[in-house]
Formats: sequence, C-alpha cells, structure tokens
Amino acid sequence: MSINYNIFLYCLSTNRVLCIYLHISVITKTDSFMENKQTSFYEEVKGNGISRKDFLKFCATMAAMLGLESSSIGQIVKALESKPRLPVIWFHFQECTCCSESFIRASHPIVANIVLDKISLDYQETLMAASGFQAEEAYKSVMEKNPGEYIVMVEGSIPTENEAYCCIGGRSALQILEEAVKNCKAVVAWGNCASAGCVQAASPNPTGAKPVHKVISGKPIINVQGCPPIADVMAGVVVHLLTFDRIPHLDSLGRPEAFYSRRVHDTCYRRANFDAGLFVESFDDEGARRGYCLYKMGCKGPVTYNSCGIIKWNDGISYPIQSGHPCIGCAEAGFWDNGPFYQHLPSIAGFGIETTADKIGLGLGIATAVGVAGHAIYTNIRKHHEITNEPETNTESETPKVL
Repeated sequence: MSINYNIFLYCLSTNRVLCIYLHISVITKTDSFMENKQTSFYEEVKGNGISRKDFLKFCATMAAMLGLESSSIGQIVKALESKPRLPVIWFHFQECTCCSESFIRASHPIVANIVLDKISLDYQETLMAASGFQAEEAYKSVMEKNPGEYIVMVEGSIPTENEAYCCIGGRSALQILEEAVKNCKAVVAWGNCASAGCVQAASPNPTGAKPVHKVISGKPIINVQGCPPIADVMAGVVVHLLTFDRIPHLDSLGRPEAFYSRRVHDTCYRRANFDAGLFVESFDDEGARRGYCLYKMGCKGPVTYNSCGIIKWNDGISYPIQSGHPCIGCAEAGFWDNGPFYQHLPSIAGFGIETTADKIGLGLGIATAVGVAGHAIYTNIRKHHEITNEPETNTESETPKVL
C-alpha cells in the first residue's frame, strides 16, 4: 500500500482541513452525553460553516494518504455523510500529551476553533470540558450505550512495577484500561509511549512501563508510532476505521502499512547526498549549509519507518531533517536506548553490500575519479581522430563505461 501522490499533492496545494474534527463523537455541552441522538461528521462540520468543497477536499486528502485509488474517495464521502461519528474514549497515562498537541495542530485554524471553542470530547482529559464525577460519568456512559462500537484511544505507557505511579480518580491506569477495553471495538495506541513504552520504558524503567499491546490482549490494537505521530496520520487511521468498519492493514509491529511501510531514508530529499558520499561532519560546516546528508550526525532515517518525508508537519511545510536536524528514530521501539542521538550507526546497507558511511565517500570518490579520467581519455582520442581524419579504433572495450 502506498500514498496516491497525484491526489495528495493536489490536496496539499489547496486545503488540509478538518483533520481533527472528523473522528471524535463530540458533545456541545458538558452534560449532553446523556442525549441519544448522533449526527454524522458531515452534518456537524456543515453546521459549523465548513463548505462542501472543503469537505470533499478533506476526503480526497484522506484517500491519498491511505494509499487508496481515486474511486475510493466516494466511499469516504458516503461514510462521513451517513455514518454516526465514532464514539471515542481517549485516555492519558504516562506521557507528555504531545500526541494530543500534535493532533489539535493538524492544519486549518477552523479545526482548532471547532475543537477548542465549540465542542467537548466524550472523554479526553486534555480537551474535554467536564471534570471530576462528570468526566467519569461521560466515559462510562459511552461504554454503556455503545457496547462493541466505541474506540479506546490511549496516550502513554502503563506502569506495572507499582500501579500507584499513574492513578486517575483513585484507580490505576491498568485498572481503567482493562475495564474500558472489555467491550470496545478496537484500541488505538497513539505515539511511542502507548505503542512501545518510549522514555518511560527506557533503561532502567523504574515504573515498569509497558505499551498497550503488552498489557491488553484479545482486542485489535493499532500502533500509531512517533513521538508524536503526525496529525494527518492520526486522522487517516480514524477515517479508515469509520469508512471501512475495520482496522487498516498492519505490519508485523501493528503499525498501519499505509504510513509505516517505507524508511525515512527512502523518501528523504537528502538521499542523493548519501548516495554521493556527501555528509555533514558538524552542524556548522559547509556541508550543513549545502544540505548534505545528516547520517554522520546521528540520523536514524535508514532504520526508521515513518511518513515524515512525504506528509511532513505543519501543513506539509517541513520535518526535522528538512530543518537541519537528524532523525532520532522516534517511530521505532527502544529509540531512547539505541545509542546517542548524535552518533551515527556503525554500518548501513547500500550499493548491494554492507558498507559504512566513512567508506562511502572515499569509495565513490575513487570510482568517480577513475570514471572521469577514463571518459576524458576516450573523449580526447575520439576528438584527435576526428581532427586528423584518422579511422577511429575501438577503445570502448579498453575503457570502463561510466553509467
């Protein structure tokens, strides 16, 4: 599965709106979770002034990101027009809230206004209006009214060494999560904390922090990796759930393949510099100013699977490598313990063999010099024959061909 670039680039050039609002079952007042009526996503956004044109552009963007054919746009449009919004319970455990922060900055300012000024989520500690007993009643009401239909979304790891490390309303994170997932449709683990443990699980892991998939079993779990994950990726995952009523195709680590099937290295615009052996040696050198490869500065792009180089951040403006900082591998498990951030990996596969960055430049330099010299010799011989009108001998077999 891969991203449909034609649709995706068109949508990038026009509008990237609605990435947050699409998927949360929302309430307009703190006590309205008691109401039974559920409207569709389109009815909600239409009522808040979003045009039909912007809605269709959003559907096209989601189809492109999910790697779907253009014919699938109609399926997304129909689903968002007709299906009730997914009832969602969103928990925060051991984390820094960066996933929510990423999500509410998805794109267009209209989205922020809708989320922050006009709605409360069914249960999301960071954004909901309710608190205390009202908050507890809100998420319990979702579980009671929507058995087998609601989605549990989790930010943060779960402490297991001593459950007192993370308690909400007098109960531990593990107790809350186990109760919530009993009748849920699926679990979405947002970010590296919920997907792999992140910094809480880094050595020596004093809280015994574990990701969701190591404490919960028997339920579909989608790991949306990154610290934080890209907001548009988060939106795409939920659009898929709503449109097709099933989880997206996952890789061996439980990540949606539509977004995590390629290495950052493979889609990096600096890849040509890696292949040419042109590396930044220090952050203030000429190579850094010229935009050379950041591999020697510790870039983990060759071993990290994510969509950063394609979807990017902040409305598709940039991503860490484009801003001059190496990838730290935040979409992979154990990245906090995988050596210093600014020390490059000892070896990397390339050119059909296992080689090292330190040897690439030297090897390519020698090969280039040989090729240039051979080409120059051949060119001079040919020109000499043309000038003197002498018959040209076949020197091609004696000279290496530069490809």
